[in-house]
Amino acid sequence: MAIQGKLELTIKINEFPSDVSVDKNGWKSFDLDCDGQIFSVTVKPKVFKKLEDAQVNYPQWVAAIAGKMGEATGTGFVLLEPNIQVFEKKPKEAKPAEEASSN
Repeated sequence: MAIQGKLELTIKINEFPSDVSVDKNGWKSFDLDCDGQIFSVTVKPKVFKKLEDAQVNYPQWVAAIAGKMGEATGTGFVLLEPNIQVFEKKPKEAKPAEEASSN
């Protein structure tokens, strides 16, 4: 007998979605291509604003879009209950070269 589990997906992106549609309630929808599987995402305007703010305020950023796997579509799946967290991506500082020690 199988035990109960909870499946959550996290999709990371670092580009602003280019093809965003808006429904009559203002909700924003866009698709994410994850290795050939297309995930359809629909979020409230307040949640989508996190991506818009990152695009404007950060030179580099990464967003984690988490949700549950929903119904299958012809090309992938719907992401249910999506939430977005955005993080500024700071450029890595160059590590100083270690000085060669002479014996």
